[in-house]
Formats: sequence, C-alpha cells, structure tokens
Amino acid sequence: MTHISQLKKLLLIGLTLALLSQVAAEKQRPNIVMILADDLGYADVGFHGSDIQTPHLDTLAAEGVELNQYYVAPVCSPTRAGLMTGRYPIRFGMMRAVIPPYRNYGLDPSEDTLAEMLKRAGYKYRAVIGKWHLGHNQGQWRPESQGFTDFVGCLNGAFDYFTHERDGELDFHKDGKPFRTEGYVTDILSDEAVSFIRSVPKDEPYLLYLPYTAPHSPFQAKEEDIAKYPHREGKQRIYAAMVDSMDQGIGRVLQAIKERGDEENTLILFSSDNGGVEGIADNGDQRGNKFDPYNGGIRVVALMKWPKAGILGGSKFDGRIGYIDVMPTIKEAINFEEEPVNSFDGISFFGAIKNSDSLPDRKWFTYLDQHPNAVERLGVSSDHFKLVVHQPAPDGDKSIEPIIELFRIDSDITEEHDLSAEKPNLRNAFLSDIDDFLSLRKPYQVDRYFVKDGNFVVPEDWSLSASQPIRNDP
Repeated sequence: MTHISQLKKLLLIGLTLALLSQVAAEKQRPNIVMILADDLGYADVGFHGSDIQTPHLDTLAAEGVELNQYYVAPVCSPTRAGLMTGRYPIRFGMMRAVIPPYRNYGLDPSEDTLAEMLKRAGYKYRAVIGKWHLGHNQGQWRPESQGFTDFVGCLNGAFDYFTHERDGELDFHKDGKPFRTEGYVTDILSDEAVSFIRSVPKDEPYLLYLPYTAPHSPFQAKEEDIAKYPHREGKQRIYAAMVDSMDQGIGRVLQAIKERGDEENTLILFSSDNGGVEGIADNGDQRGNKFDPYNGGIRVVALMKWPKAGILGGSKFDGRIGYIDVMPTIKEAINFEEEPVNSFDGISFFGAIKNSDSLPDRKWFTYLDQHPNAVERLGVSSDHFKLVVHQPAPDGDKSIEPIIELFRIDSDITEEHDLSAEKPNLRNAFLSDIDDFLSLRKPYQVDRYFVKDGNFVVPEDWSLSASQPIRNDP
C-alpha cells in the first residue's frame, strides 16, 4: 500500500469516526417538552396551596425544580413570540398586544424560531399541539412555515372548547387542514400530544410544544370536573374544573413520556403564558393580574425537570429568568454550537440551574399598549429594584399624568411601598433604561386589540386562500 493510499485510508477512518461521534451525540440530545398554560393564576396549583386538584403538576414540582422567579409578558402573543425566538418581541412588532382574529399580522419569518434551530440541530420531529396565536391570515405566519413538522390546534385565542369555533367558524386544524372532531379540546390536545410522542422513533429526539388553551376564556368545562368543586361558584368554579382537566391531560402526557423509556433524557418545562385574570384566578400575594406590569401579571408558575442533567429533586431555583431565556437555554442544553441567526436578548440559565453558576444582574423589561386608551404599561427591574410606569403612548392623550412607581422588589414582593420620591437618581436611571428599550420598537407593530379592520371577513374554517399557501419545509 502506498503512502498516499494509507493517508486516504486514515482520513476515511477519521471521517467515519467523526460521523459516528456526531450521530451518537445527536442520539444523546434530550427530548424537549414545553407545556404552556393559558392565564393560569400563580396560586392556582396544589403545590402553591390551592384547592384545585393538580396532582400531576404537584408531582412534577416534587420531582423537578420550581423556577421561583420566572417572568413572562403580561399577555399571551408576546410571551409566545419570545419563547419561539429568545428575543424581546418589541424588536419585530409583537410586544404591544395580542393578535385578534381580524388582525393581519404575525411572527416575522426572518426571526429564527426554536423549531427552526432544532431542525438544524438534527431534530426531525417538531410538533406544536394547541394554541398558536402568532398569526393566521397568511401562510408565512403559521406553524408549518415556522419550523414545525406537525400542528394540531387553533390559530386564534378564546375559541369554543366544545364546538372548536371562533366567530362562528371552525378554528381547529391539523397539518394545514381543518380538523373536524368531537370532544372537549383540552382532552383532544392531550391525546394528540400522547399520539405524537408515541409516533416518534425511539432513537430520535423530538420537540413537543404543548400550549393548552386552558384555563383561558370562554369558561367551559366538563360536568364531571365541575362537580368536583361544589364550594366554588360561577366562573371560578368552572375555571377550577378547567385547570383540573388540564392537569389530567398533563398526567397522560407525562405517562406517555415514561412509557417511551427515555424519561431520564427528556427536558420538561411548564409555565403559564401570563398571570391569571382578575376576579377569576388567584395570583397569590402578588400585586396585579393579567395585563399588568406588576408581578401578578408577569411572574408565573414554572417548573423544569431533566433527570439526566441533574435537574430534579423538588428544589427551588431563585434565579431571575423568563420566557426570552428558554431558546438560549435549550441551545446550550443540547450543546448546539452554531451562532444564533439573530442575537438573543435572553440568556441561558442552564449552567445556573445545573451547576449553581451565578446569573448577571440584568435589566428585565415589560411593555404593553393593548387597549384603545393608548396608555403604555411598562416595567424594568434588576435583582433588587423595579420601576413601573403608566404613561401616554406616542399617539395617546398627552394630558394624562404618568404614574411612576419604584419598589424594592427583593423585599417588597407585593409592590406596596413606592420609593420613587426617596431615590430620584435610581428612578431616573430606570426611566432612561425604558427609553432605550422603547427605541427598539419597529415603526409597524401589531395594532391594539380593539382596533378593527373594516374590510375583515371571517374566513370559512379559518382556512387560507390558494394565494396564501403554507410553506411546508420540514
């Protein structure tokens, strides 16, 4: 054998070993299961003392780690957009408000989604089963065009749990087509999630994003679940039954993960998309509710479990983290070294939760301008202090006097004691931070919720026309 032939053989062996090493590494990558509740109150789980029966979430809390300072946006579309991109949605016009049915807006296709990143990392199976709420009027905004291989669920929010309709038309879809089926939607989504887990080959990792519609309005539940809460009345009773039903479904999903045989290497993340609704849900001792920049609107129940990485044992993680951190955390967790397509605003908390590494004392921003009164609700916090601002939007009534409050958030968790007059320098520094953050706004943003499009007609079965195809690129 010549020297050149020996060299070629060695190179071939080296390439083969490298390829086998890469394949082995990909097989070791975890399954990723992200479960999202919709409008769940912070105190409305058993492990936070609620009378609502959530035994499966309680078990997840006992076996995993509770993320004790997990923050989201105060309404759902912005949270979902941040989860999918690792970036503040203000950068691509999706932080001001949710997307109502008559809005022609969606998640910018130039944003790199979690599903698209995982595709490049070798995840062939990537499902979203539940509520999308990131755009529906054009195919480019739908899940199948944003990196997911499978989609079962609704495109809009607040659809009927039994008829599966929004504004009189079926809004339930399966892989780009109307999905006509019977049953309570929480049960259907849970069953579809179980079917997806069982369908993935045992040697392949997968992404399951399971954003339930529960317990968001309309307040509808099965009679057998309502009967469990005779001590409650009205919507609060139905709400409890909805949370209970969701927990039952989560139990079936967790059981399917166990039966698959790779539970040890499955990363599970559970949270709510925002705080609970005032008068219905219970956000505990926290001030405020959904729509608020106070903690009742943005600090939510969150759990994580990944036994193989040592994320287990029923402890609490007190690091200040949140929705924009999920994508960079998963990127580090799967050891995917490619540079992000778009720079993250979030950071990875994988090292902090796994190895007790310290997290930076970074600024955390909240922004909402959803209602027609054109008042911006803003917040910025550090580890110790938090500023809350209510001020007229640029197109709002300038005669409205702004409300500015400063709290020592590490000790005044109920946000009762305003320190803005006592600490003017800190107050002004935070106001400057907010101005910098607002400068990231795109000129074209999703419009406020109640601004109507006079030309809008509800499409039959919320289906696309032939001129607006879904780009199916698995």
